[in-house]
Parts: sequence; structure tokens; C-alpha cells
Amino acid sequence: MMDLTPEEITAVHLSLRIAVVATLASLPLGIFVAYALARWRFPGKVLLDGVVHLPLVLPPVVTGYVLLLLFGRRGPIGAFLAETFGIVFSFRWTGAALACAVMGFPLMVRAIRLSIEAIDQRLENAAGTLGASRPWTFVLVTLPLALPGLIVGSILCFAKALGEFGATITFVSNIPGETQTISAAIYGLTQTPSGDAAALRLTIVSIVIALAALVLSEVVQRLAHRKLAQF
Repeated sequence: MMDLTPEEITAVHLSLRIAVVATLASLPLGIFVAYALARWRFPGKVLLDGVVHLPLVLPPVVTGYVLLLLFGRRGPIGAFLAETFGIVFSFRWTGAALACAVMGFPLMVRAIRLSIEAIDQRLENAAGTLGASRPWTFVLVTLPLALPGLIVGSILCFAKALGEFGATITFVSNIPGETQTISAAIYGLTQTPSGDAAALRLTIVSIVIALAALVLSEVVQRLAHRKLAQF
């Protein structure tokens, strides 16, 4: 029963590829936004916080439709990228990665922000009194101490990206071999009379991968806390 067909293997491989790309692409911006929300005071901070977490409360279909309006071939950003750099997101796997990154971004930012807020600022101030500039203080003090949050946020973003469906199928449709992720494949299989067995196989695979990611998140977080406690 668990012998996956080539099409199902392709869907699993594509889902993992999209989730990894979405997580890695989100991480630099996620660290910056989380640090800004945790440490800086500026006008519109509450609004920025709301915008960052908006994908969590909006229907995923709405998020996907907004991405289609902005990054579609006729959208203002999508048209510019296509004409200038030849980058196309709509109905491509890169668009699926973009949609997954947007949906997983709030989870990443929240985990990193909480980790940064838990850091004693006196440690950062001490680095400054010893001559370290703010960028070096961030790199040498803040970032290592926030490592558990970075790891947990990245894994949560990966898990969210792996299971994303609504925004992805709205933005890039369900194209086998190009944008058909595990979730989209399961949806398509449930619409066919003989697709129950294949849908069950992919469901089990999805559960195993997601559970493994969450367990890994907990294990890595504990190891990181133990390492940091030694210093």
C-alpha cells in the first residue's frame, strides 16, 4: 500500500523543495523584522506587527488571491520582475514557494522575536561598552543567544510551508510536476473515484514529515539551550 507512484514521489519531492526554499528565503527578512519588533521603537510598529501576522487570520485563499494580483504576470510587481529580470511566479513552483513563505513567515517571526525579547539587554550593552558596534553586537551576542528561536522558527515555517494549500492553489493552481504539492495532490485524488488509496498514502507521508519536523524542533531547541547554558 505504501509503494508510492512516480507522480506521488514527484509531489513529495516538490513539496520538500518548496518548503526548504520558502524557509531559507524567509529567514534573513524574518530575523530583521523580528529584531525590529523586539528592539526598535518607531511609528507604525503596531501596524507592521499586524501586517506580519495578517496571513494567520486571513483565509488562505485571500492571501493567494492578493499574491496573484501583485505577483501575477499582469500585477505591478509580477510584470516588473518578468520584464526586467525574467522572473515569473504565477503558475510556477517559485510562486508556490513565495506563497508558502508568506504563510509561514508569521510563525518564524514570532518564534525569533520571543527569543530576542528573552535576551538580557545588559549583555548587549556590555558588548557595546567593550567597543563592539551595533552590527557586531547583533552578530556576536544577539544572534547566538537567539539561536533556539531561529531554529524553532525555521522549522515551524518549514512545517507550515509543507502543509500549505489554500494560498498555493489559488496563486499557482495545481499543475502536476510544477506546482502540485502533497496537499494539492491529496485534494485532486479525493475528487477521483479511485484515488482514496493514493490520498491515504500521501496523507501518511505528510503526517510523518510534519511530525518529524516538530520533534526535531523540540530536540534541537533543548540542545541549543543546553549549549548556551554552558557559557
